[in-house]
Amino acid sequence: MLTSNIIKGVTKGFPLAINPTKIEVKEVDFNPAFVVKTLTKIDYPALYQAANDVGHGEGLPENIEGDVKENEELLKSLHNALLQVEVIEGELVCPESGRKFPISNGIPNMLLLENEIDNTGQ
Repeated sequence: MLTSNIIKGVTKGFPLAINPTKIEVKEVDFNPAFVVKTLTKIDYPALYQAANDVGHGEGLPENIEGDVKENEELLKSLHNALLQVEVIEGELVCPESGRKFPISNGIPNMLLLENEIDNTGQ
């Protein structure tokens, strides 16, 4: 999970908003067990926001309740958001500072300018 908390003065740098300009959706074999395991390791509200930011949040509830393993449609929606949708071009935006980080060829550039770096060790 990417964050911009290292920017000087930023305390709430997560989750970053996504402003995509180019997205690719790729076919990945559906593996429900992998999706369930991955879901235990991520921040679901951040995934929900990201999926909606890129226009692929259909089928995802705002909150997950109950046994996900038994809901194949939800697992397929999660699979799509987690594994098949890739932002190729666009930008990530810090929720606090509004600082934009470009995404090029699927890779976000999180490098900061020297005057943006928080050197206080916090």
